[in-house]
Amino acid sequence: MKLEVLQENLNKALVSASRFVSPKAQLPVLGNILLKATKTKLIVASTNLEISVASSIGAQVKEEGEITVPARSITEIVANLLPGSMSISSEKEQLKIESQSSTLVLSGMNSADFPSVPQKIEVARAVPFPKEPFLNALGQVLFSTSIDETRPVLTGALMIFASGKLTLVATDGFRLSQKKISLPGKLNSRVIIPKTALIECLRLAPEEQEILFDYKEKENQIVFGFSDTVLSSRVLEGDFPDFEKIMPKQSSLSLELDKEDFLRAVKLASVFARDSANIVKLSIGKNSVEVLAESSQAGNQKTQVEAKTEGPGLEIAFNYRFLEELLHAIKGETLRVELSSPGSPGVFKDASDPDFIHLIMPVRVQS
Repeated sequence: MKLEVLQENLNKALVSASRFVSPKAQLPVLGNILLKATKTKLIVASTNLEISVASSIGAQVKEEGEITVPARSITEIVANLLPGSMSISSEKEQLKIESQSSTLVLSGMNSADFPSVPQKIEVARAVPFPKEPFLNALGQVLFSTSIDETRPVLTGALMIFASGKLTLVATDGFRLSQKKISLPGKLNSRVIIPKTALIECLRLAPEEQEILFDYKEKENQIVFGFSDTVLSSRVLEGDFPDFEKIMPKQSSLSLELDKEDFLRAVKLASVFARDSANIVKLSIGKNSVEVLAESSQAGNQKTQVEAKTEGPGLEIAFNYRFLEELLHAIKGETLRVELSSPGSPGVFKDASDPDFIHLIMPVRVQS
């Protein structure tokens, strides 16, 4: 392998690839990054056997070839070189890097043992995702995923393709987010994708107009295609909770209030709620909501927020963190809340977005 490439481009690709190496894996090669020179490109790839990334960057290739090198070493080396053109060559299991004022030789490994990872997406069968609606949808659902590895399906987001729509759903068992966006094509399927892969989409997509998506059912794999990068991930196996069954069909009380006013009240309450299992109480009366929290150590507080209410008054308690994260995810200025009883999930909606819905389970407190 022999080529010339710009330090800026290689550095960017290495930073992305370094996020998906496994330095402590049983296979030493999984702690490495693959460098593969083709006719006019250098492919930089890595995998942890669950998620893989392959970036293609322009290069003047004089001799094709490939090698794997330790991820941490190559990433730190290239990051500390001066911007501009650099020469890379390999012989046997050694990689030579020549920059403006530096010459380095790095020991690597043969690429024969490196797992096969998707390096391009099949455009003909891929579904284009509109960038802004998709990335916004991720921001509105991913915060509801679980961190509990004992229930793997809850650590990812369910994607439902049906009738020209993509429905994204995430839940940790205490709250649930659902967002729908329109999609071209006639894909009909349900897949659960790890949160890590979807977060990487947020990193890789800022300059894209659209994102290509392909579901390889036989391989149990999904692939996202960007202009110069392919991200692939295994699909999480298992049964996602039947979320449609827990969606409340009716409510006895509904209210609308200013999102920023309510967020300010929740943040004030959080100062005291942190000492009391994160609990804040909402006391809903005629055209107002009182947000209350108390602590045996810090004291107590009560903030009143104006609201338009319909239905009988109600007192209900929630985890303030769940309320705060929801309010940061809502784009509009007005929050709509629907409640049935102190023990039933609260339904939270963005008054300006009929395609977003969020449920939060209340906290049971002694009167």
